[in-house]
Amino acid sequence: MVIEKEKSFIDYIKLVSPGTLLRTVIDDLARSGLGAMIVLDNNELNTQNIFEGGFKINSRFTTQKLFELCKMDGAIIISQDFKRILYANTLMTPDSSIHSTETGTRHKSAERTARQAHTLVIAVSERKKKTTLYYNQARYHLKSTEELIRSLSSTLHVLEKQKEILNEQLNNLNLLEMSELVSISDVCQVIQKTEMILKISESIKRNFTELGREGNIMQMRYRELIRGVEKTENEIIRDYASLSLKRSKTLLASLTFEGLLDTKSIARLILEKPTEESISPKGFRFLAHLTLSEKENSLIVKQFQNLENLLKADVSEFEQILKNRANTIKEEITNLREQILSGKVIC
Repeated sequence: MVIEKEKSFIDYIKLVSPGTLLRTVIDDLARSGLGAMIVLDNNELNTQNIFEGGFKINSRFTTQKLFELCKMDGAIIISQDFKRILYANTLMTPDSSIHSTETGTRHKSAERTARQAHTLVIAVSERKKKTTLYYNQARYHLKSTEELIRSLSSTLHVLEKQKEILNEQLNNLNLLEMSELVSISDVCQVIQKTEMILKISESIKRNFTELGREGNIMQMRYRELIRGVEKTENEIIRDYASLSLKRSKTLLASLTFEGLLDTKSIARLILEKPTEESISPKGFRFLAHLTLSEKENSLIVKQFQNLENLLKADVSEFEQILKNRANTIKEEITNLREQILSGKVIC
């Protein structure tokens, strides 16, 4: 027997994204100035007697039928698979002792029902023309398609600017590494920028979920902007951090946007050195641009200790690890170094 995985709140948000049947009804209700409560059926709803009255429908779900039934005062109960309308004009009677932060009768009842029955409840406000989703202890105000697109466009513009700055910083770091002039401050500025981009990108994932198919084009642009950013951050951390990659990532994730603005904090937490001090990379990021496996990269870093030694090494020193590929890799190293020194952007 296959046990269906329990849906998360984000899964339910997907089910009410623009273009879905339920979202069509929600938008029509808001535009018409009608209030409604739509409850997703489950076992707890029935066993705990959370609703009473109304009448049994048990008919196929259609947008027109649901919209017409929502004109009544009571709640509508629909099946878990969103395919059938089960009850209409029902009175929800959740436990009044359950805490609710809402003030309106409909929304208070919706929040308590969601908490007691552990199910999804959708409340459409007649006066404010706003829609709120409740699921277990969580609450989410559904944004209009126009709001989401405006917000995403603005955020993507910010990401675009941040990515441009990051590319400039990486190009500068490349040149400094070739010249053995890297400071802790240079490294922290790049880590700061990569982490900011990752935090911003994480903050808008739910917006894409809520937009559904309407956000496909914007999502393509988003993926292009964040492509390779986390990989770059990981390589820089491995190159410079005193701590392990996992520990460093955990500490960075704990920093707020305000905390990230202070590069001295990043230096203290991740590199454990003052910002003005010089530092040499181990070479992980440089080697990532060559035709080497992860295992070979690690062996080379272990042998040469830092990028400076790696760049000065001759072919014979690579033969123990690379054997008959030593000449090819040494040539790749030389070519990559020349590309960087000539100003070619290697991110």
